[in-house]
Amino acid sequence: MHLLISHATPPGPQCQAAIGQLALPNLNELLSLLTATPPLLAAPEALTPLPERLRATYMGMQVQDGLIPWAALDAQQLGLTKMHGDAGWAWITPCHLNVQSNHILMDDPLELDVSAQECETLRAAMKRYFEEDGITLHPLSNGTWLAFGEVFKDLPTASLERVAGSAIDPWMPLQEHAKHLRRLQNEMQMLLYTHAVNDARGALGKPTINAFWISGTGTPAPAPAPTASTTTLECVDALRQSALRDDPHAWQAAWQTLDGTKLAELVQRAKMAKPVQLTLCGPRMAATLELQNKPWWGRIQQRFSVSSPEQLLNSL
Repeated sequence: MHLLISHATPPGPQCQAAIGQLALPNLNELLSLLTATPPLLAAPEALTPLPERLRATYMGMQVQDGLIPWAALDAQQLGLTKMHGDAGWAWITPCHLNVQSNHILMDDPLELDVSAQECETLRAAMKRYFEEDGITLHPLSNGTWLAFGEVFKDLPTASLERVAGSAIDPWMPLQEHAKHLRRLQNEMQMLLYTHAVNDARGALGKPTINAFWISGTGTPAPAPAPTASTTTLECVDALRQSALRDDPHAWQAAWQTLDGTKLAELVQRAKMAKPVQLTLCGPRMAATLELQNKPWWGRIQQRFSVSSPEQLLNSL
């Protein structure tokens, strides 16, 4: 079992200050049972955050920054690549942008609470404009569409996790052949400003949908050969929402719940000598610990040399 926890250390100052107040007995015990492997460092300018890089690696994909083909994989699942091929797919996510004096801030799209009807109504209204630029929109979920177009082929894009709850300015595609995407964005802002869906959302006190974000681009490589590994990867994002809001009380509570459930299970597995891996992802680094066979003196030595949960989380 391999547990991957994102937002283990959040970027916000209030949650960072709360690290020292965490009581995580099961994580503390895991640090004495598991052995650290070489960490994975994050580049500040990377388009793909660490949890996505790790998930793609686990799936056997070739990891290229900003070109992990999540959208193409969805298109394959839906049978759409039989019509269009594997190259040129992207996720289009309706979102809400706040224009500030010196930057543009994106609200977390997962908190927009877009209904299936709203999503389909907006897609129907926007599809003609996309088609004029050679882009076809397909339904996918209540908060995301699939898009196919030549412009997305080999176009690196920033993960939605990079921009949710933060400024989008550093992450906008600036390639020359993506110019008309910026024009399309402006057209959609004008269209959505007076759209009936937003009138209804505004009447209910909900944030309007005034833009879209492009992500998930990339072309899948040939499927990797199957391996004999039986380790399952479980990705946990229970800390995400409170981390993006920089809500220390909710973030601490989410950590306490994880420690008493998921990490308690890992402790039991480790004590039974079952395969165990734990990866904690922060904004700067991902640390992976795993159960390794060691002589008794090695286990005793490790118990006296491990860092505390606070030291580990502060390092991420």
